[in-house]
Amino acid sequence: MNAAATGRKLSARQFAVFLTGFCCFINLYSPQAILPMLSGEFGASAAEVSTIITVSTLAVALTAPFTGTVADVLGRKRVIVAAMFLLVVPTLMAGMATSLSELIFWRAVQGLVLPPIFAVTVAYIGDEWPANEATTAAGIYSSGSSLGGFSGRLVTGILADLIGWRAGFEALAAITFAGAIAVAFLLPHERKFVRSKGLLASGRQMLAHFRSAQLVATYAVGFGVLFCFIATFTFVSFYLAAAPYNLSAGWLGAIFVVYLTGSVLTPWSGWAVGRFGRRRFMVKVIALWVAGIALTLAPPLPLIILGLAICAGCGLVCQSISTGYVTITAKAGRSSAVGLYVTCFYGGGSFGAALGGLAWTLGGWPTCVALVAVMLAIMAGIVIFAWARRVPAAPVTAPIEPP
Repeated sequence: MNAAATGRKLSARQFAVFLTGFCCFINLYSPQAILPMLSGEFGASAAEVSTIITVSTLAVALTAPFTGTVADVLGRKRVIVAAMFLLVVPTLMAGMATSLSELIFWRAVQGLVLPPIFAVTVAYIGDEWPANEATTAAGIYSSGSSLGGFSGRLVTGILADLIGWRAGFEALAAITFAGAIAVAFLLPHERKFVRSKGLLASGRQMLAHFRSAQLVATYAVGFGVLFCFIATFTFVSFYLAAAPYNLSAGWLGAIFVVYLTGSVLTPWSGWAVGRFGRRRFMVKVIALWVAGIALTLAPPLPLIILGLAICAGCGLVCQSISTGYVTITAKAGRSSAVGLYVTCFYGGGSFGAALGGLAWTLGGWPTCVALVAVMLAIMAGIVIFAWARRVPAAPVTAPIEPP
């Protein structure tokens, strides 16, 4: 349970961890609410304009493992703070883009500098907090990430309606810059970090993670989590922007308030895993996720929003459980282990956008729902069969992000 839930004030380093999650994910998915507007602006199809989501997730996937390796050598605070300041540049430039290809380029650059923030922060939490406090720290980070993910979509959506879509990127750049300054002052230098002997040694450590069947299975689950999120929340914007709903960018952004369900549910994930068992609880959450995505096929808008809220909550809980397993299973090179998870996670996001675009083209929203349901069934199968072996009894809940 996080500090907010227990009524305690955040310490300086807890607030710094909150800010890293908030500033990172206020940027990553912010264009989702304005995709229909960008489609009209650049004369592009839904599949084409969704590329601005695909390239950022793909860039994250390609960068993540190397980020962990570099952080194992250079130190974590140094990498986190530098990346936060660098993130300001592509965010500003995205708001100045004059073509879809230019916007796609700067979104890709954004993706390149995000893993040094969130992947390294998760490893920082695992090392710097005692096991009995790490769940609280992870919950605080997750809450910041959830709030950032929602705020990014809301800010861009509202400003797009009031001023224009470019203003959203400019506002996010200013927020990120302020957050970077705060983290530079508030986040303590690591004290329990064991520095790697070199990039080659860290690289060997990273490859060694593939010898763990449990880690590989968890990487596959992570792939499915973001696959489903991107296929859902990217193309539901087009569904709700069209008749009979005709929602504006501002209202589409407001609908992403459903992401905040993750902030409520995630702090309880550790308790639920301890109470019901990791494997059993995970399967139940995935089953509820299937029900949520099916509910979005109901015509009434309130039921669609309820279905999206269920999807968001279940997705973040799954992410919390699987990421927590990575951090406690990797006995050495935790940054690189998390980095590999991030690679698979965001690789899933890229495929979710690409195949989601194909599904949208072939049959609209119902086909997207079917695609997500199939992936969820695959995830459940992996959990049932690959997680059947011994599982740690006291997991650390350290979610990388709200997808």
